[in-house]
Amino acid sequence: MARDQVDLTPIETRDELVAWFAAGSKPKSQFRVGTEHEKFAFTVEGHRPVPYDGRRSIRALLEGMQHLLGWEPIIEDGNIIGLFDVTGGGAISLEPRGQFELSGAPVATVHQTSTELMAHLAQVKEVARPLGIGFLGVGMTPDWSRADMPMMPKGRYRIMTAYMPKVGKLGLDMMYRTCTVQTNLDFSSEADMVKKLRVSLALQPVATALFANSPFTEGRTNGFLSFRSEIWRDTDPDRSGMLPWAFEDGMGFEAYVDYALDVPMYFVKHGDKYVDVAGQSFRDLMAGRLPGMPGTRATISDWANHISTIFPEVRLKRYLEMRGSDGGPWRRLPALPAYWVGLLYDDDSLEAAWDVVKDWSAEERQKLRDDVPRAGLSATVRGRSVLSLAKETLALAENGLARRRCFDASGHDETRYLRPLQEFVARGITPAEELLEKFHGPWGGSVAPAYKEYAY
Repeated sequence: MARDQVDLTPIETRDELVAWFAAGSKPKSQFRVGTEHEKFAFTVEGHRPVPYDGRRSIRALLEGMQHLLGWEPIIEDGNIIGLFDVTGGGAISLEPRGQFELSGAPVATVHQTSTELMAHLAQVKEVARPLGIGFLGVGMTPDWSRADMPMMPKGRYRIMTAYMPKVGKLGLDMMYRTCTVQTNLDFSSEADMVKKLRVSLALQPVATALFANSPFTEGRTNGFLSFRSEIWRDTDPDRSGMLPWAFEDGMGFEAYVDYALDVPMYFVKHGDKYVDVAGQSFRDLMAGRLPGMPGTRATISDWANHISTIFPEVRLKRYLEMRGSDGGPWRRLPALPAYWVGLLYDDDSLEAAWDVVKDWSAEERQKLRDDVPRAGLSATVRGRSVLSLAKETLALAENGLARRRCFDASGHDETRYLRPLQEFVARGITPAEELLEKFHGPWGGSVAPAYKEYAY
């Protein structure tokens, strides 16, 4: 998330929270695609993490990008922590250890999100090259330890860093050593949101397998294909997971509000300062009885910021966020929005995808999610392999994209962006297994070549 929302409208009732979600509904003609991707910045010399300050630093990268793009800087305590495109809506932000994130603007087609991505990579490389900085496209740092990781000067991350070890064993790894790519998509109504949420939750493990790209930890194989996904299983059960209740009767905006109200807060932003209220209740904030902040009542900003600290496999804001995939090399990144747009924005493909998953039980969905980080395309549900599900859902996505009839200047439709996924499925392997083949083969048991072969 690039910057915290600023809306000081008081919240007095639960119905106002429900209405906040409902306001995200829009006509299908106004549906947009947003793509966010993170990448690891590293020093070209020595392949080390890039600190925030100094000549060769994250600060220098952001200042250089500001000079190049003319975007508005996002400042916290005198430090530049991101950039925002006031006109287009895109943003550049920092994850806890300086993972460099592009939060793409909402655009109409996968072509546009791909063009935006390519432009960003060209721009960031122009700034980074003179600084001796490169960018790595994988799901988890292949060799850096927790102790290697610098912290960015963001108040919310200090609070999260202190809280994470209280609720899980791997939360700090999630914050400091992983990268993701995610897609944000719209809904037209409460019923449309529910169907898309259910389909994408059930199929999120398939996307996890298709993008699995984190088989190394501290220079060694870790036994997983997506260790980034495994990390989320032991981060914070209060705010992550598969949302089994979303498949129950009565699911809608109200049910999600009740879920979010039960998730403990991290912070309240009071002016420009982050107040640590980790573990406390948003309901108490609404009632003006939050310990340490008596009389302070919740605002729309507080609600939006709280929602941004909830991390299920698919997150509801005023749109839906697909959160299950590892980061990867640039060629593969547009495949994620292509996959989900093809499945969710075409009515026939959405209905067909629902037919695939609608009879799965909560236990089956959970087991699939638990198995995929290690087994990848070999995991099964109801006797079907994820490889089989990947083939079927890719075909549905391809048909959905073809029916959209969105063409680029060369006359190509959006189906072209699925090719990297189709190539892996044709080989029956995940990207992680390709990495492992190289590690055990031409790389000679070293992860160092990744800094060349998987660099942007």
